[in-house]
Amino acid sequence: MSTTQQDPTAKSFRHALGCFPTGVAVITTSDAQDQPVGLTCNSFSSVSLDPPLVLWSLRNNSKSIDIFRQTEQFTINVLSHRQDGLSGRFASSSKTMAQKFEGVPYAAGWGGSPVLADCIANFQCSVFARHEAGDHVVFIGQVQDFEQSSDEDALVFYKGAYMMLAQSLRALAVKSNDSEAELVQARAAVHVSLVRLACEAAQPADFEAIEQNLRALDLYAADGDMVHRTEAAITFFKQLTTAAHNEMLAVVAQSLTTILEYTVSEHLARSQAPTIYLPALTPLRWQVLSCLRARDADGAAAAMSEYFGLVASSRAAAAMALSTVDA
Repeated sequence: MSTTQQDPTAKSFRHALGCFPTGVAVITTSDAQDQPVGLTCNSFSSVSLDPPLVLWSLRNNSKSIDIFRQTEQFTINVLSHRQDGLSGRFASSSKTMAQKFEGVPYAAGWGGSPVLADCIANFQCSVFARHEAGDHVVFIGQVQDFEQSSDEDALVFYKGAYMMLAQSLRALAVKSNDSEAELVQARAAVHVSLVRLACEAAQPADFEAIEQNLRALDLYAADGDMVHRTEAAITFFKQLTTAAHNEMLAVVAQSLTTILEYTVSEHLARSQAPTIYLPALTPLRWQVLSCLRARDADGAAAAMSEYFGLVASSRAAAAMALSTVDA
């Protein structure tokens, strides 16, 4: 067991929890006016076989919490790997409940809760118990009816991304000789878009977090600590993703970061080559931050493009003899 200590913050705790892959489901019920209600959830778990019990949880500040506190039934609709769009629809905070169900086929299940079409399984439940637990309410349901309609792979969430996407990107990276160059190109395209969005959506707290991390990154460069420098560099891009406040692009960016970490570790394991520090990247990181604070989208995009141009040229020059991990 690792003895590394993590700061006991909500962010680091959530990141640690993300190491455990979870299935994705849409929980549905009906409100007092018999209108359908649904939300995306990855806290579903089995509890008991006799009686058949399952559970899921919902945060107290959810817009739907009062409806689920009052209902006596709900359905857990387990999503397939093809239904990531449905997951995003029911997780969206910008859509009304009517918009979330618009065009989504469903039928009334046990107690009237909607059963979504084409899901790989559903569990139609009566409420067995509710428990207050910190900032969430835990709902335990007794399964009254269920159906498994498909043997397709489930949609799985892992480290902030859909696992099917991450696995597909990883498989592509493994089999392609040009995968590293393609990965740099993909990251450049995504992060140029992200910094443009961040120039519009970032908050002062986002700027402060990026600045603190960049100061730490500069210190790691000075003392030659490659491990912590690499971690801080990757954190820089995670912070840019957060500053953009766009959930869909965040999923893609996180998947690419996961592949970056995998590709770097595999390359080092194969080559056993020393790593390269690129000091020219340091001023470009600070330039990106400066442009973000000035809301200069063109400047931020140009600095980001130059950043990845340097990374690409350095890795091409190093070829297979060296591995550049200054992300």
